[in-house]
Amino acid sequence: MPVIPISILVPTKNEEKNLHRCLDPLAGWADEIVVVDSLSQDRTAEIARSYGATVLDFAYKGGWPKKRQWALDTYAFKNDWILLLDSDEILLDAVKKEIEQLVANPTHDGYWIPFDVYFLGRLLRYGETRLYKLSLFRKGKGRYEQRIEGNRTDMADMEVHEHVVVTGTTGKLRNPIKHENVNSLSRYIIKHDEYSNWEAQVHSEGAKGELEARFWGSQAERRRWLRKSFMNLPGLPLFVFIYFYIFKLGFLDGKAGLIYNLFRGVQFFHIKAKIYEQQLANSSKTS
Repeated sequence: MPVIPISILVPTKNEEKNLHRCLDPLAGWADEIVVVDSLSQDRTAEIARSYGATVLDFAYKGGWPKKRQWALDTYAFKNDWILLLDSDEILLDAVKKEIEQLVANPTHDGYWIPFDVYFLGRLLRYGETRLYKLSLFRKGKGRYEQRIEGNRTDMADMEVHEHVVVTGTTGKLRNPIKHENVNSLSRYIIKHDEYSNWEAQVHSEGAKGELEARFWGSQAERRRWLRKSFMNLPGLPLFVFIYFYIFKLGFLDGKAGLIYNLFRGVQFFHIKAKIYEQQLANSSKTS
């Protein structure tokens, strides 16, 4: 198998359970693997180096840039194309072949890639769970938008709903990447608690970012429009659960679908509760 002239950037933090599954399909395929690690306390860095990856140590001090953009800003990548992967994302053969063809004969400066979500060992086929992320782009053409300022450290040290903005044209891949996190649900809940801190601050500060909030735009733009338009709707967490679990047939995914969609609703409950908490704190400062 020929080595593909592509650089893979993988952010990590205590991901020894996931990392082997992510790096196995990359070994002997990608010309360069770069792991930017948040000072993991497990074998993450050791595993990364066993695959020949370059490990960058990242100590988050709050604010901007976060982990992936910091690596894009500071590391001299070898190749003209960069692929962003999380440690719980796995390249399957079909998408690898498609990427090979695009890197050899590119028609755009960046590409949106579909992600199939596996949860509790099951592929989620319903409930609008397939995600699209702009994860493949030419070096120097893609960067993360900065949506908020400040130096809070209780939020995730990695870009969550900040999106990559590409200077140039973008296309879309047909074949999906497999997204399957094998860490415990406790880790899942902790991570999403950090995400809800970020979401609440974004909503409270009214940050816009560079990706437009448009109903008729990309999936990311539409999701941003929906959050902006309906976050203040009473009963939103319950509505989110009912919409995805019942109207979008999430119940057909069995127990995994039930738990996943309950977590979706709970996530919005946490965001709204933290928005209210911030409003109380702000009112006490002005009184």
